[in-house]
Amino acid sequence: MKRLFIAALLLAAISNVSFTREFVAGGKTHSALGDYKIEIADNPVTLNGQDYKAFVISYENSPIEVKVVITKGKKCKNYLVLSDKLSVQYVCNENYFGVEMLDKSLSGNGFATTGESLNRSEYFHQKKLAAGKRGEVENAQLIAAYFPMLLRNDMDVTATLK
Repeated sequence: MKRLFIAALLLAAISNVSFTREFVAGGKTHSALGDYKIEIADNPVTLNGQDYKAFVISYENSPIEVKVVITKGKKCKNYLVLSDKLSVQYVCNENYFGVEMLDKSLSGNGFATTGESLNRSEYFHQKKLAAGKRGEVENAQLIAAYFPMLLRNDMDVTATLK
């Protein structure tokens, strides 16, 4: 009986570990959404028949999850930021890293940047977030910290405290 209990406990622990995502980074957003956590997505994201690496960003004060899909750009990687509230892309080149509207080619997959959820003022402030090239994790951290400010009303996506 004791062996059965230990085996069940061990099986539960192993299955619990296998269903958690790998933590990559965390930090502060300085917004109502609170601290962020970046994890590697369980499965690659398929767009236009190709599989892409993705990160999942979650926020301390919000149930919203943001998926960051990393694709190859002309001179650097592009970061498609997909959520239920707003979808945009961050692009880079040798000179800068900043936000853009999603390519029209993604509208066939059901993704588009909508003006009703976008804070246009913040969008133009984020056209150039950083200078030079960075790694995937560093760019994902910039996205996690600045993306909440693109939401027109971030209070719509925060959890209500009682």
